Amino acid sequence: MEFSLTFIIIIITGLVSYTAFQNPNLYYKFIFNPVLIDRNKEYYRFWSYGLLHANWIHLILNLFVLYSFGTHVEYTFALIFGKIGLLYYVLLYVFGLAASTLFDYYQHRQNYAYNAVGASGAVSSVLFTAILLYPTQMILIYGIIPIPAVIGGLLYLFYSYYMARNGNDNIGHYAHFWGAIFGISFTLFLDYKLALVFFQQIIEAIR
Repeated sequence: MEFSLTFIIIIITGLVSYTAFQNPNLYYKFIFNPVLIDRNKEYYRFWSYGLLHANWIHLILNLFVLYSFGTHVEYTFALIFGKIGLLYYVLLYVFGLAASTLFDYYQHRQNYAYNAVGASGAVSSVLFTAILLYPTQMILIYGIIPIPAVIGGLLYLFYSYYMARNGNDNIGHYAHFWGAIFGISFTLFLDYKLALVFFQQIIEAIR
């Protein structure tokens, strides 16, 4: 499609992340920190943190996944909902950023050391919306192993929840998990009949 909100999000996120790499003050100003949000009422941090990334690999990986799935979700929303579908797509991404951090916010409101950056929560919202819309499409695990999207999504949810409970790798797995849940919930709120289409596609694939 000629006009792409996904590309706009990618460009803005890339530019701000690059600027923050060079500017520690901007990085500190935008970072997700539950204590600063709670005590200073800096609620903008629920969104600004998604414009930052820890390093180039973190940034490129998130933007690549967003490009791979976001363009399809954006196009499909426009087909299903018309012009307002573009607004729905923006809301999916923007609210996905905030919703994915709510659990960590309540868990770490007294933890000065807890910080988070990255668009992973919003990207998970978009990714799982794509899985809801196209559950039987093949995706590549580790870039080489083909697997139906719905199976890959279930494995990803299980992995994210398990690592959030038991892992110690400094990755926001809860943000991935709740971002995914938000993406599915938000899309079904827009049109619950998409759940029927989801199961119909799976049944037809099995047959």
